[in-house]
Amino acid sequence: MTDGILVHQQIRALIEAGALASTPAIAPTQIQPASLDLRLSTRGFRVRSGFLPENCRVADRLEEMTLYPFDLTDGAVLEKGHCYIIPLLERIEKPLKHTVRANPKSSTGRLDLFTRVLADRCGRFETVPPGYTGPLYLEIVPRSFPVRVRTGLSLCQIRFSDGEASLTDDELRAEHERAPLLFDDAGQPLPVEDLRLDNGLMMGIATRCDRDIRGPIGYVARRYTAVLDMSEEAGHDMDAYFQPISEPQRGQLIVEPEEFYIFASKERVRIPAHLAAEMVAYDVGIGELRTNYAGFFDNGFGGATGTRAVLEVRPHDVPFLLEDGQVFFKLDFFRTQEHPEVIYGDQRLSSHYQGQALKLSKHFRPV
Repeated sequence: MTDGILVHQQIRALIEAGALASTPAIAPTQIQPASLDLRLSTRGFRVRSGFLPENCRVADRLEEMTLYPFDLTDGAVLEKGHCYIIPLLERIEKPLKHTVRANPKSSTGRLDLFTRVLADRCGRFETVPPGYTGPLYLEIVPRSFPVRVRTGLSLCQIRFSDGEASLTDDELRAEHERAPLLFDDAGQPLPVEDLRLDNGLMMGIATRCDRDIRGPIGYVARRYTAVLDMSEEAGHDMDAYFQPISEPQRGQLIVEPEEFYIFASKERVRIPAHLAAEMVAYDVGIGELRTNYAGFFDNGFGGATGTRAVLEVRPHDVPFLLEDGQVFFKLDFFRTQEHPEVIYGDQRLSSHYQGQALKLSKHFRPV
């Protein structure tokens, strides 16, 4: 067994072998360079609270926790602040040797939708152990906006991995020396001695304008909005849902507790074709705040000269001071078992965020 994350053609082979199944069948467009999009089914459940089904089936726990079921076929509104469980169309039909990890899609995170994948008799969110067979479910809590969702919509994605796939700091340094991973404001590779490494590649937050952030340096979600239809791409007015944030004096900005913000990374990142990455919070020691929801970066993200990462930020408990360039998150890099046949940005994929600067989700009209 080769350590690493499975890629496009290997995921397709799992589907063709019947290990992953769905009705209707899994579409080729769901297969990404190193991940698989999962879709909402036809029926959902408004529940009293979230739960972990460590010793039971999700369906059994739903019998106790459901306030009411609802149909998603023609669309349904999920209210802000309420908790929902929706079965997914895809299921694991045959035991897999791989560990399965889940994450919200980028567009999901940028709308402040809190999602977590559940599996029967599994005591962890977002992780399905090797050997599992059965259905998959998604817990959804809209935090900022009421949203309309419908059957077939993809809000989350999964990866399959074997063994120890993550790169060490020495391996990351060597990768950057061979072909740069991070670029500065001017589009130049960061000198290797300027890399900030600590069991992953540290990156900062941008609170100043530069060559490709010339308007707002961020956005904060409005508190009272209309319903956002997640099936409509480029169908919503940004100003109705977000308020732009102007460049602050000296690049210092205080963010408020329990508000939702969108910012961009200071550096531009490039994910080589033979690697994948995941954004993780750097350290809870930097403050009581969540710095990202959606974390998967597939092979090829960033192209040849790097692309900014977009940060979804929600402070907790106390106001928090941001300064331009301060370390705010890190990227863990993972080797993949093969080079994917399709990389991020390929015309065969729906890659909405290649070459982004500061960008809201695909649901908003271009500014």
